[in-house]
Amino acid sequence: QVQLVESGGGLVQPGGSLRLSCAASGFTFSIYVMSWYRQAPGKERELVAAFSGGLGSTNYADSVKGRFTISRDNAENTVYLQMNSLKPEDTAVYYCHANHPLRSLAYWGQGTQVTVSS
Repeated sequence: QVQLVESGGGLVQPGGSLRLSCAASGFTFSIYVMSWYRQAPGKERELVAAFSGGLGSTNYADSVKGRFTISRDNAENTVYLQMNSLKPEDTAVYYCHANHPLRSLAYWGQGTQVTVSS
């Protein structure tokens, strides 16, 4: 059974930091492209950061470059999103996503709420 379980969300003040985790199970984690998306109220879901397991390349949305860092631990089947210098506009539900690089296989987590407010 495939599972992606996010954790680490919460309420934080502007300028603060959070670290999201996504624990994966039920598939070969190391070969999947792992990504973080977010969806704010009334907005479409958008890609925040992605990490390719094979090549180790990463890419980020312009809005989070220099503030967010995606990383992965293939031994622990976990992908992380370190979020620094958080802004109110970062408020959203953050979702973990796994995508097979060659096959039409993709999975979503249930999401974790991040609220940036004073």
